[in-house]
Amino acid sequence: MMTAAGAEDELDQHAAHEQDPAVSADATIQGAVGKLRAHELVLLHGQPGSGADWEQVTALLPATLHAVAADRPGYGSSLLPAGGFAANARAVLDELDSRGIQRAVLVGHSYGGGVALSAASLAPHRVEAVVLLASVGPGCVSGWDSLLAAPGAGPLCALVAWRLTPWIARARLARAARRRGRPLGPDEHVNLHIWGHASREHGPLWRTFLTEQRALVRELDELVSSVPSVQAPVLLLADPRDTLVPVSTARQLAQALPNARLQLVEGAGHHLPRRAPDVVANAITAFMAAVESSCTPGLCTQPHLRGTESLRRWRVRLPASQRRARV
Repeated sequence: MMTAAGAEDELDQHAAHEQDPAVSADATIQGAVGKLRAHELVLLHGQPGSGADWEQVTALLPATLHAVAADRPGYGSSLLPAGGFAANARAVLDELDSRGIQRAVLVGHSYGGGVALSAASLAPHRVEAVVLLASVGPGCVSGWDSLLAAPGAGPLCALVAWRLTPWIARARLARAARRRGRPLGPDEHVNLHIWGHASREHGPLWRTFLTEQRALVRELDELVSSVPSVQAPVLLLADPRDTLVPVSTARQLAQALPNARLQLVEGAGHHLPRRAPDVVANAITAFMAAVESSCTPGLCTQPHLRGTESLRRWRVRLPASQRRARV
């Protein structure tokens, strides 16, 4: 999803008051790490973004979860041209082939979530499970997204945005660091960090941005229509107060997917991999333990997450001190 530097402070301003049961992230992973078998994870960043967005998460994953976090097509060091969900999904499958990976767990953030769903629909036999963090989906396209995808205004807006926004973001980061008298941490002013330091080594980034915006508007309906065909178990993580991708998108995905669980993460905002890496790593670990619990040697069946057990909305709330530190 497109984000602007001005949308940087999208964290919760108020506590949510829903009826969902609360659970501790630590409690969900007790005993899980020691029992986990080896799994291959492919981590897919958002728009804009890079494989580096996952560094805090990968540092917290158990050693049995082998994570690959490459730049998506059109970003960073990738030599592949930018594309939509289907093109990105094919790139993921090619990456699996090049690494000799038969099946993988796909973890996608924001736009990367759409890529993960597309790959799971395109090649279900290659996808063991899916984890979606603030993923694009039904009802996520805003008027700004549509404007940036428009034939005339889109290229001009994208070009202007990529001329001005990185400069503005870096200036705001420098001012924030001066005010605090210290360098900013990786979980502070995350949206400004992402926009201020986004890069592409092999072409103008604004063209990647424009290509993905057009694909978002053009391909989203087809992607959503394919969601019920995804048979792999799916974990969805979302902040109820995310202002970039509404939590209603995660709820609709959870209802449409045959085998899904929704976990709410309060106070993290949209950029879950950077703002709540511990919660994300713990959730992935616990989820993979649940996936394994449905498997027996020589025969693996999908865990049934639906029904009274599956559609419970788990809630993890970041401490107030952490929420303030991340604004």
